[in-house]
Amino acid sequence: MHALKLTQIGNSIGVILPKEVLARLKLEKGDMVFITETPEGLCVTPFNPEVAEQVKAGRAFMREYRDTFHELAK
Repeated sequence: MHALKLTQIGNSIGVILPKEVLARLKLEKGDMVFITETPEGLCVTPFNPEVAEQVKAGRAFMREYRDTFHELAK
């Protein structure tokens, strides 16, 4: 667990992530992070939850039409 202090950054308030956290999340300067609300609290992640839903829908579509895709691949 890391205790982080809020810092003034220009006209905003920000949190500076330690390099260990950045390495674990595989983040670099300029990368985007997403904050989502979960039953356990807030979650900071480099993965866009909207894209995850789109991928899930795409996989369901491909599963439904698996035979068709198999025939088209021939």
